[in-house]
Amino acid sequence: MLILTLLSLAIWIGLLALRGQFWRSHIRLTPVPANVDPLPTVCAIVPARNEAELLPKTLRSLLLQEMVTNFRVILVDDRSDDGTAEIAEAIAAEVQSLAKELNLNLPQLDIITADPLPPGWSGKLWAMDQGIQYAQRYGPVYYLLTDADIQHHPHNLRQLLFKAEREGLDLVSLMVKLRCQSFWERLLIPPFIYFFQKLYPFDWVNNPQKPTAAAAGGCILIRRQALDRIGGLARIKHTLIDDCALAQAVKQADGNDYHSIWLGLSDKTISLRAYPGLWSIWGMVARTAYTQLNYSPLLLLLTVIAMGLTYWVPPIALIWGLANHQSFIALLGLASWSLMAFSLFPTLSLYRQPPFLGLILPLIAVLYTLMTLDSALRHLLGRGGAWKGRVYPGG
Repeated sequence: MLILTLLSLAIWIGLLALRGQFWRSHIRLTPVPANVDPLPTVCAIVPARNEAELLPKTLRSLLLQEMVTNFRVILVDDRSDDGTAEIAEAIAAEVQSLAKELNLNLPQLDIITADPLPPGWSGKLWAMDQGIQYAQRYGPVYYLLTDADIQHHPHNLRQLLFKAEREGLDLVSLMVKLRCQSFWERLLIPPFIYFFQKLYPFDWVNNPQKPTAAAAGGCILIRRQALDRIGGLARIKHTLIDDCALAQAVKQADGNDYHSIWLGLSDKTISLRAYPGLWSIWGMVARTAYTQLNYSPLLLLLTVIAMGLTYWVPPIALIWGLANHQSFIALLGLASWSLMAFSLFPTLSLYRQPPFLGLILPLIAVLYTLMTLDSALRHLLGRGGAWKGRVYPGG
């Protein structure tokens, strides 16, 4: 027990000191100065499959982006059956009427219907690819790839463009603020963001000297030349974790030299996607968790062992030490548990959740480990990539 406890404490000291400061949740976009040069042209590509309920807020937020010219929105209706296209048309007409009334220059909306999904493509990537092919007629400098459930802050696109232009970035992505209202969202969504940052430390992603690459699929601004350089979305057409695969392809486009990308957090651009119950979050994680492990049973086993050493040993050591009058082991367990809770605090603060949730991170880690095991089981049963009525084998 002493050896396990010392090992767990060493892991936590190493994570906090050497893992790219992942736990700080500090990387954000900065405001744009008032006197910047005109920003380049951009086309937003919005794949939408049965999103009629959310579009009145999310699509309107795109069409009402402030201080951005030469901007067009292309919504790709991915064979919806809930009137997504009709709702989008009504929203566009309403916004254009407002623009005429106030003498504003607001972006145009083009609505296209996705062709049937061909073999080898995931549905979202296929819809985005068709949107990109359609957008080429306008010759944009950038594409904004954004989900239909994202409500953009009025200055979001302007900040993304300014960041990319000022620093010469090929890709700029935001991990938008996920909805955190129900009991299970409050319990599991902040740790979800925390685990993502631990897996892909944003400082490492944003360092052109390091190979780590990641993006958040809800909001990606990508330079058209960079997308052309990697051969378009066809390069990653079969992937389930398409955002990180795209970032990896862009950052390592030339094989040896790394290109500059950037990934940060947002507390103003938000996702309206609801996860009201445990099983909705469970399904989101289980859909791709085993894919993240490259479908490797060995990596799955090592992951379970690592989760045990990192998250379960500290409370077990504290309880065991107190029960067996081993005060030194109990103190080591308490120290590790305290570091664990402290590391989650910045993410909890971002989501305005109480700090005590850091103390139950061991239990939350149990749930995420079970989700990962279930992801492997789903893969073995041939239903690992189920999403919105489709099942993908992954790759």
